[in-house]
Amino acid sequence: MLYELRTYYTHPGRMPNLLARFRDHTCKLFEKNGIGNVGYWVAENDPNCLIYIVRHPDGAAMKANWDKFRNDPAWVKAKGDSEADGPIVERLTSVTMNPTDFTMPGTK
Repeated sequence: MLYELRTYYTHPGRMPNLLARFRDHTCKLFEKNGIGNVGYWVAENDPNCLIYIVRHPDGAAMKANWDKFRNDPAWVKAKGDSEADGPIVERLTSVTMNPTDFTMPGTK
């Protein structure tokens, strides 16, 4: 299993829009397109920072999953609708992670 730690920084005041998009659309579309939801957090010290972890079977699947997701017509519509008043995400970072042999049971 390959995990991905992603951090999104929103434009000021746009976090409610990002959270609504994830809650109402993105999480379901991730699962539909092979991306496993693990968890989502808002940084305590930065109200414009969403941190989340997703999982993929391996690196090849990760690339294929993201390609399917980005091209999913439901995602294209949800993204467009949510950005009618302007972009939500200012920037993002992504780190892929391999579990260690002492990772919590059930997460490997």
